[in-house]
Amino acid sequence: MSTTLTWFKSSYSGNDSGNCVEVATGPHAIHVRDSKDLTVPFLSVSPAAWSAFLTYTVV
Repeated sequence: MSTTLTWFKSSYSGNDSGNCVEVATGPHAIHVRDSKDLTVPFLSVSPAAWSAFLTYTVV
């Protein structure tokens, strides 16, 4: 089984390489990283935590 993740750039990330948030889904976790510095570990959260995060609205 491959452990390679497929990363997707956030639609809120800018095209000028200033804000680069990427997300990858796995079978048991959602992974989030800052693509400007791949030496920094990515954050992994449960699907339930990710779903709860997505329900928040910025006012």
